[in-house]
Amino acid sequence: MKTVTLYGIPNCDTVRKARKWLADSGVEHNFIDLREAPPTRVQVTGWLKSVGPERLINRRSTTFRQLSDADRSTLDGSDAANVLIAHPTLIKRPVLEWQDDVSVGFTTDDFSKRFAT
Repeated sequence: MKTVTLYGIPNCDTVRKARKWLADSGVEHNFIDLREAPPTRVQVTGWLKSVGPERLINRRSTTFRQLSDADRSTLDGSDAANVLIAHPTLIKRPVLEWQDDVSVGFTTDDFSKRFAT
């Protein structure tokens, strides 16, 4: 089984729930703190292609509300990756990479199906 990688922020409740679920279910995983190790352009571009900007961009976050109008309009264009790299807390959490698949968010149903527990 390819190693599961979970991207997020340690103090995010949803990320904590996902990490706890993975640990309790015996699913080995690597955790990457988006603040300490921002994703690369290749990763963000791949995530955007895989799940789409409407799923990946957290438009309800404090970071989004503090963005300049220029950065907000960039999020709707082809350069969204630049803004997400500069402001990784704009990325909805958690982002899960596993078996060449990407998912965003956490529900016990989704993780149970994904990992067949």
